Order: sequence, then structure tokens, then C-alpha cells
Amino acid sequence: MQTKPLRIGTRGSPLALAQAHETRDRLMAAHGLPEEMFEIVVLSTQGDRITDRPLSDIGGKGLFTEEIEAQLYSGDLDFAVHSSKDMPTRLPDGLELAAFLPREDPRDAVVGRTAPTLMELPHGATVGSASLRRQAQIRKLRPDINVITFRGQVDTRLRKLAEGQADATMLAYAGLKRISKEYVATQVLDLEVFMPAPAQGAICVEARIGDRRIGELLAAIDHQATHEAVTCERSFLAVLDGSCRTPIAGYAVSEAGRIRFRGMILTPDGSRFHESEIEGPATDAAALGAEAGRVVREDAGTSFFDGWG
Repeated sequence: MQTKPLRIGTRGSPLALAQAHETRDRLMAAHGLPEEMFEIVVLSTQGDRITDRPLSDIGGKGLFTEEIEAQLYSGDLDFAVHSSKDMPTRLPDGLELAAFLPREDPRDAVVGRTAPTLMELPHGATVGSASLRRQAQIRKLRPDINVITFRGQVDTRLRKLAEGQADATMLAYAGLKRISKEYVATQVLDLEVFMPAPAQGAICVEARIGDRRIGELLAAIDHQATHEAVTCERSFLAVLDGSCRTPIAGYAVSEAGRIRFRGMILTPDGSRFHESEIEGPATDAAALGAEAGRVVREDAGTSFFDGWG
């Protein structure tokens, strides 16, 4: 019988804490456990500490997970909670994504200061975003717009916007909803027009492979449709060697035993892009994502990646 509190690793941002609390609350409800059976352990990561440079310049997504994964691997943590889109496609040996919570709204939101929508921003307007995917899609739709790098937590980006450092910024709508700030969004972008990052809006729980006790605990909160969809999207990303240096978008929906997926790869300036769509059995989620990745890579050709991959 469990007597010591289960230790949940997380970053310390308001969004990360909201995600950890949601995971804890779902586990409490699923297993009838009291709150004192869980301890949320806040860890600072390199990605949190270095905020003056683009992630692509300092090592990519792994900077948000390395410190947490080290303690998970050593046994100091029982499991860890992450934003799925922050997870590298290759995890450290011995660790796995054991569960996914039901996905929130995957769309991107515009927070406009001088105009409410992306298309209404004045010619030559400035948009702040740290995401190469968002930057590329903004330039694809509005090549006249000046895109600058905005990094930091949600409140930091909103402060920079209020100070006039940009005319608009873009954030994940799911994140805004989780910290009850969806009201700041002046536009929520259509998925057909502006594709999200693979795994955007999904919370994942990382655990040690072979830890049966934790595996059984987490299985009770694993949302099958989200797990299948994110597996497909991450497989697409893996085939394309997706990282913070690569503008890649993708979104899958798993319903009634079938998966529909659409993915896109762009040049950083948004001037060229290639898309792929695929559908098949949800049981083949990983294979379908990989096949979509191979198709788009073949269509793009090796020269597509020259000079920026």
C-alpha cells in the first residue's frame, strides 16, 4: 500500500503548475486518493532560465525537460507532467510517455494590440513569437509583417505586448484557457488556415519504463483518442527530425477507430511549404504519422532543407 506521497515533477510556470494540478486531480478522482498522497515538485530548467535567445540557438526542446528527466530517471520523482509539444521526439533511455490527458483546444490565438486579427494588422506591423512554426506561417499569410522573437511565460509575453514591443503576439489557446486568460485572445485561428504544432494542447505524463505500479496508476487517466492522435503527430515530427530549428505543423483527430492527419513543413520565411494528409486505423497511429512524414520529405526534396535545417 502506498504510504509516501507520489512525487510529481513539473516546471514552475503558472501554466506548468496548472497542468500538474490537473493531472493530480484526475488521479485523485480516478483512484479515490486524498490530495496529501501527492507532492508537486517544482524544478527549474535551462529553458526557463535562458529567455533572451531563441530555443533553436541554445539547444531546442530538451532544455525544458533535462533536469526533470534526470530526477525521474534516478527515482527522485515518480512521474513528470509536461506540455506534449515541448517533448523531444527521442526520449532518454528508460523513459516513456505513459499517459495523455484529454486534449484541450489545439488552436493558436492572436492577442492583438493595434488590430484584433492577423489579417487586419497594418502593413509592416510587428508580431512577437518565439515559435519558428508560427513565424513561418505568419510570413506565409502576411509576408509584409515583421516577426520578432518573444520568449518567456505567458505573462511576460503579454507584458512585452502591452509595453508596445509588438503590435500582436500569438499563444496557444489551450495554455490561455488553462490559466483562465482566454479573454486576452482577440482571434482564435482556424485549424485549416493556421496549423498547430504537433501535440499542441495535450498534457503528457512521463514515467519510467517498467515501473508497473506507476504504469497502472497512470493508465486510469490515459485518454485513448488523445494518445493515438499525439502518437501520430509525434511520429510525423520524428521522421522529419523535427526540432525547434524546423517549422513543422501537424494535427490528427482520432474518432471511431480511425485517424485523420494533416501535416505541413515550411521554410522559415514561409515562402515554400509542403503538405501531406493521411487517414487509417487508429491502431496504426505511429505508422500513419511516419508515412505522412516520408511523403512530405520526399515531396520537399533534400534542397528544401539546405541552409536552415
